[in-house]
Amino acid sequence: MSWLDEFPERIAALDALHQRRRTREVMPAGGAAVMVDGKRMLAFCSNDYLGLAGHPALVRAACAGAREYGVGSGGSPLVGGHSAANGRLQRELAEFVQMPRALYFYAGYATNIGIVPALVGEGDALFSDALNHACLIDGARLSRAQVHRYPHADWAALERLLAASPARRKLLITDAVFSMDGDVADVPQLLALCERYDALLLLDDAHGFGVLGPQGRGTLAHFGLSGAQASGRILYMATLGKAAGVAGAFVAGPQPLIEWLLQKTRSYIFATAAPPLLASALSASLGLIAQEEQRRTDLRARIAQLRTGLASILPGTGWQLGVSNTAIQPLVIGHNAAALAVMEGLQARGLWVPAIRPPTVPEGTARLRIALSASHTAADVAQLLATLAELAAQHRT
Repeated sequence: MSWLDEFPERIAALDALHQRRRTREVMPAGGAAVMVDGKRMLAFCSNDYLGLAGHPALVRAACAGAREYGVGSGGSPLVGGHSAANGRLQRELAEFVQMPRALYFYAGYATNIGIVPALVGEGDALFSDALNHACLIDGARLSRAQVHRYPHADWAALERLLAASPARRKLLITDAVFSMDGDVADVPQLLALCERYDALLLLDDAHGFGVLGPQGRGTLAHFGLSGAQASGRILYMATLGKAAGVAGAFVAGPQPLIEWLLQKTRSYIFATAAPPLLASALSASLGLIAQEEQRRTDLRARIAQLRTGLASILPGTGWQLGVSNTAIQPLVIGHNAAALAVMEGLQARGLWVPAIRPPTVPEGTARLRIALSASHTAADVAQLLATLAELAAQHRT
């Protein structure tokens, strides 16, 4: 029997563990609603935190970019060059996050798996939060540096590891807003440790960019660590397919570090550049992020509404709401089958809230990952709360 014949059994094993994932075709249906397999659903699963993905200004900019540059970019930015739109976007991104220089990538995952090995390698030391996103974890593995994994947000444990490391080059990598828990890293504390132990901090702000800080400038600005207060020990990475509403990612930081990444990041050097039409749309997006504070105000109101409402629903269920003031609100159910049952109950009532299970999250912490957006109305969140209250009552009985 060939090993290729084993895949049906292996897939069946995933089914038995309630770990099999499935994709669905969706179409926008106005506001936070989507059409899923022909059925209208109110979605609480999107990372489009500011509701910009379908904004007319972004659509117009993308169309104008396509008319000016065509659809594809044609090749690697270091072989065939990149467009004027991409170059302009890099300058705008650096200015927006108040750092000297930025490098624009076609995808967030490709950014982290490329820049981490460009920064450290064999003989170097890398320090990683236990709940970091998979792209940081994979970048760490590819680097071949010695990886020290510290318990989530355990600064004392991290300091012990930093103090004990004899490596000359030390890199600390962390999410800024953790993607499955929604909590925000204590960046000032992390920076202080990097200063003390001569380490570089790589901050992945995929879920904070556009949402946190003055004018949505991100987690560094949220902590007052951008602009004149920016440290030469920080590389700031963020994705552009979440709050920015388009696609791609960038890394920003001191001029020498960004120049080094341009020279050594394989996922930048050997990949086709992002299409210019996306850069055109992103330039428009940056303007809206900075100008439309009402979107962040609306998002904060929906977060507060959800958390207040859940406080009266959860007692007696065994469910737990994570400690998060961001758009990511994790409702921990526990076992995989139980989380899937709640998800299916919501879907039957027209609500799409994904169940996240191991290995994405630790065993015993299967959860609903409720993602809120400025597109949600108070009535949308009220509908979710009412349905969760109904399912919670069934769970108690």
